Amino acid sequence: MPPPTTTPPVGPPVEQPPEVAVDGPVDPVVASAWRQAVLHLRYAERRRVFTPTVHLGDPRRDWASFAVPSVGPRDSPMDHALCCDVVTALLDHWRRTVPEPADAEEGAGEAGAPPFVWLARSGPFERHDEDARWLSAARAAHEEVGLRLQLAVVTHGGWYDPRTGVGRRWKRLRRR
Repeated sequence: MPPPTTTPPVGPPVEQPPEVAVDGPVDPVVASAWRQAVLHLRYAERRRVFTPTVHLGDPRRDWASFAVPSVGPRDSPMDHALCCDVVTALLDHWRRTVPEPADAEEGAGEAGAPPFVWLARSGPFERHDEDARWLSAARAAHEEVGLRLQLAVVTHGGWYDPRTGVGRRWKRLRRR
């Protein structure tokens, strides 16, 4: 019996954008954005248990959101493909509404920088199945459009990067 043959890849290799996983000292710009996302969640969502929401944009300025529907306490009607479609739609909205780097106002921040993606959810400050579901979808959607992924999970207690576990917790977070 002849040995199995492998088919060589077709076309040039596809270059993937690098991910921006937080794994050491946190950049002050990134820390400021995630702090603002936690502040917004604390002041806008007073309920202890609430619907998880995926946000995409800049927590310090403007973002688009999608509230994740749920059927029951352990069920989610969102499969991977649907989650990818949601993140892709949020990315499309962001790409239509954010000015190009040449058109950006002076001092407006990081025009042309990839958007932040965060999952705001209730529950403990630890990894959860929902975090992995949205991380996977966001990674796939960002790879599809060629953008770096900046993602965090935000709870009332703080934020963390689900890829590395690096994050920040607060007991008393106040507006500055």
